[in-house]
Amino acid sequence: MTVLQGRLVDRDAWSAVGQCPIEKTIELLGAKSAMLILREAYYGTTRFDDFWRRVGVTKAAASARLSDLVEAGLLERRPYREPGQRSRDEYVLTPAGVDFMPVVWAMFDWGQRHLPAPAPLRLTHEGCGADTAVVLRCEEGHVVPLDGLGVRIRR
Repeated sequence: MTVLQGRLVDRDAWSAVGQCPIEKTIELLGAKSAMLILREAYYGTTRFDDFWRRVGVTKAAASARLSDLVEAGLLERRPYREPGQRSRDEYVLTPAGVDFMPVVWAMFDWGQRHLPAPAPLRLTHEGCGADTAVVLRCEEGHVVPLDGLGVRIRR
């Protein structure tokens, strides 16, 4: 269990509603299509038509999610032009989008371990071929087990 510290210990004296980073992230990225667009961007998809086809949503839904992700700073638009065509935008991950990918990989890992009929996919370390997992580490480099995690107010 995560240990609440300081003023957070008295759960009746405060509310995380509207302030919790988990809540804000879900509000921003809670749509299934947003997560899948980020996955596809990480795999190298950049073109609008490829996003909506690969994610399996309508063009309108893809357009809305791509706009949301650009506004949130996770994707950026870059103009391109094919010979003889009008100028269009492609979408690429920003550094913030790349920083979000461990969340996506943690969901992948959880799904492989806990959902029925896992996919025949594995996350592996390209350097040695071993399976990987998303882990929590402190700034000092220590692996932090969930029962060693604390939450406190930043000063």
